[in-house]
Amino acid sequence: MTDVTTPETGSLEARPTRASRPPASAGSRSTAPGRRPRRRRSAESRRRLVALTMLAPALAGLVIFFAYPLVASIFYSFTRYNQLQEPEFVGLLNYRFLFTQDPQIGPAVVNTLWFVVILVPVRIVCGLLVAGLLSRAKTATGFWRTLFYLPALVPPVASVVAFVFLFNPGTGPVNQILRVFGIDGPLWFNDPAWSKPSLVIMGVWVMGDIMIIFLASLLDVPRDLYEAASLDGANGVQQVRHITLPTIAPVIGFAAVTGVIAALQYFTEAAVASGVASGKATIGGGTAAQLGYPGTSLLTYTELLYQHGFANFQFGYASAMAVVLFVVTAVVLVLTMRRISVFRPEES
Repeated sequence: MTDVTTPETGSLEARPTRASRPPASAGSRSTAPGRRPRRRRSAESRRRLVALTMLAPALAGLVIFFAYPLVASIFYSFTRYNQLQEPEFVGLLNYRFLFTQDPQIGPAVVNTLWFVVILVPVRIVCGLLVAGLLSRAKTATGFWRTLFYLPALVPPVASVVAFVFLFNPGTGPVNQILRVFGIDGPLWFNDPAWSKPSLVIMGVWVMGDIMIIFLASLLDVPRDLYEAASLDGANGVQQVRHITLPTIAPVIGFAAVTGVIAALQYFTEAAVASGVASGKATIGGGTAAQLGYPGTSLLTYTELLYQHGFANFQFGYASAMAVVLFVVTAVVLVLTMRRISVFRPEES
């Protein structure tokens, strides 16, 4: 308490100090808990805003380069459209022609599935073997790893042109070397029976992308497991079967899934090989090119899609082909991931 003189009375009057003031009532304190949830909500809103700001470029790219083209392709697949006139709605006419009347769809689908069934496993097996050899190298490891990875850095068009030159049946060095040993080499890219195997050989040559992934996974396998297996009497084959393959199974599954997706969209190598081997400068079905040369052995689904869309300006029909390819790729991807055990959750 403090004593002060009031003007009215001129006497001392006791007033309570700040410390001696009575505590606030319960009603005045009840507003404090209500402010905390508001502050929490505002903090959460700010965090969400920051997260959306960080994700904005990726979300914009997803919408612009995936969602919009997908929706537009689905819309144009039900129309007749050549970019010169307004789209004309034709219903399921494009899909009916695709599944029942297009004479080039059969060879294109067969060739594409051939690359899926043959090219993908061959690349995986060869990449795994080379990675296994490189993981056991004791000297000049950097040189050998660089040597096997370098072909993957060569652009696909340059790789195809170089291989068509190397495998030229008349003047190519491969057939000339075979003649030294008394062997008549095949026509390679000019023979329907050898054109696809020639691309498989080229695919093995540029396997550095998956080889380096396999090499990293093999180097990550614990050495203690091999030592324990050796003490138990396991030989090399048993160690590979029971230690190496189960350990790197997720990497093999990843290579299989990505390889299947790439093989379903196989275009550049087949289109360039057809154009160069036929002696034409145009690629993808121009007026001077022979689509799928030799014959239709290198005609893939995506090459036919490119032909209809950008050479014949049948964008409605090309959109229908693109939608079917998207659906087939999604179905194959789901089935492949279900079949591969590394993509399934472990059972307790």
